[in-house]
Amino acid sequence: MEEIKTGIKTSSKQSNGKAADGDVELVRYLNTKYNELKKEVAKVIVGQEAIVDQIIIAILSRGHCLLVGVPGLAKTLLVKTLADALELKFSRIQFTPDLMPSDIVGTEILEDNLSTGSKSFKFIQGPVFANMVLADEINRTPPKTQSALLEAMQEHRVTAAGTTYTLDEPFFVLATQNPIEHEGTYPLPEAQLDRFMFNIWLDYPSVSEEMDIIRYTTSMYTPKVNIALKKDEIIALQDLVRRVPVADNVIEYTVNLVNKTRPAGASAPKYIKDWIEWGAGPRASQYLILGAKTNAILTGRYSPEIEDVRKVSKPVLRHRLITNFNAEADGIKTTDIIEKHINE
Repeated sequence: MEEIKTGIKTSSKQSNGKAADGDVELVRYLNTKYNELKKEVAKVIVGQEAIVDQIIIAILSRGHCLLVGVPGLAKTLLVKTLADALELKFSRIQFTPDLMPSDIVGTEILEDNLSTGSKSFKFIQGPVFANMVLADEINRTPPKTQSALLEAMQEHRVTAAGTTYTLDEPFFVLATQNPIEHEGTYPLPEAQLDRFMFNIWLDYPSVSEEMDIIRYTTSMYTPKVNIALKKDEIIALQDLVRRVPVADNVIEYTVNLVNKTRPAGASAPKYIKDWIEWGAGPRASQYLILGAKTNAILTGRYSPEIEDVRKVSKPVLRHRLITNFNAEADGIKTTDIIEKHINE
């Protein structure tokens, strides 16, 4: 912990646009801890390396994730394991049609003061008062309840009975959706989807991975997850991401990439005009740069390149491009368009 404190004290951006000596040491420290974190997660989670990488990138970028996958792919276990390895307070909310905003934020109760005989209201914190919140099947609850969580995601604070409560940092929401069940669901509007940094798709494990899963989960194997990073270290590393310098050509590439997803724009290619109803907004550019910065320092580099932007393009753009009827008729998926777009 002394290493990271020293890095914070001496870190500052140099006038030549390069990382200062303190930040260089901090990047090296992060690289070491990142490898430790992956080893700890691998004790419990078989495979899913790309998913783990994307969630770590989102955490260090101060972003939130929407995790899409069929039941049984260890989404909850993955998030709980990461929370343990990062020394974060974990909370799980099972979203159901009868869930109320107060079930997420908290509620006031009337409490008797036995010494004075008076009564007063006391606020009881809800499950949103945690560092890592798993919103399980967020699309199963009505919009009014969804908005209670989405406000917390955006502002990192909640309001109850006219009083505002600040959430403990770091604060990270991972919401899950089941892609195969649509009856009785309330899909998130595009404006609310835009608040998630990443839309991450979980796929089935390979045959060899599934064999390992069966071996571990049907035996007496009980792994112990050690802490790889602590809360104050995570906050310091989130600040480091913001200080990472970015070359103008990388910013220009990112803005042009996003701008060309808008079918009404003059620079939009024909396939975008043919298949896209609505393109990505400025928040996509912000998250692409933040994700690229984080990916760079996780691999020991001090400034992102265009390839780093490409690497995070799919999870950033997947829920921000709205396809039209032509794309559906042609059997074109959003991921196909993104793949074509970043490889042009």
